Amino acid sequence: MKTRLLLVAVPLVLAAALAAATLPGSASSAAAEALDGGITVVGTAAVTSVPDRAELSFGVESQGQTAKAALAANATEMRKVIAAVKAAGGTDVKTQSVSLSPRYNEQNEVQAFVATNTVSATIKTVARAGALIDAAVTAGANQVYGPSLSSGDQTEQYRQALRAAVANARASAQALAAAANLSLGRVTAIAESGGAPQPLAEAANKLMADSATPVEPGTQQTTASVTVTFSVS
Repeated sequence: MKTRLLLVAVPLVLAAALAAATLPGSASSAAAEALDGGITVVGTAAVTSVPDRAELSFGVESQGQTAKAALAANATEMRKVIAAVKAAGGTDVKTQSVSLSPRYNEQNEVQAFVATNTVSATIKTVARAGALIDAAVTAGANQVYGPSLSSGDQTEQYRQALRAAVANARASAQALAAAANLSLGRVTAIAESGGAPQPLAEAANKLMADSATPVEPGTQQTTASVTVTFSVS
């Protein structure tokens, strides 16, 4: 009889263990263990600014009956353009390209030679970009490209966006923790996703003087994105 009672007791113990594993408290423990990795969220932010500098390219295309004549004429005109660009406030003036090629007529005969020289320059005040364009064209430039607008303090603007992105991530993590009845802890991991200045559709309404070629700076957004993991308890 004692042996039979012992055999019956063993299944009862197993059943009790299984029942304990399905209690609500045990389910909560399992959920807590699943959150041992913490809460991971993505935070984003943007900083808006008005560009304060512009980069432009100016070119001169010249034609001559011989390659030498075309190149010589081009060099004379290009020196004038470079001098005018520098006088108008252009900085970091540098040659982008120099080309020389024949021009053919309908009979595939060399009709003339064409020489082209292009330089780029940066103007550190957008308000003077129009005057720079006019000065280059007056001096002989017959090709103008740009402007490419940017801000001189892009690094600091990006860092501001990074700080705001981390704050945005923390706010999202706090909302998730509160919804799950958890307490948000320290940051355990953080990764930068990067960002770049992007022009906005709306303009800043800062037209240049009527006497110069109008250049509208508009606004730019410098964005940042981070992935942050917080511990929870």
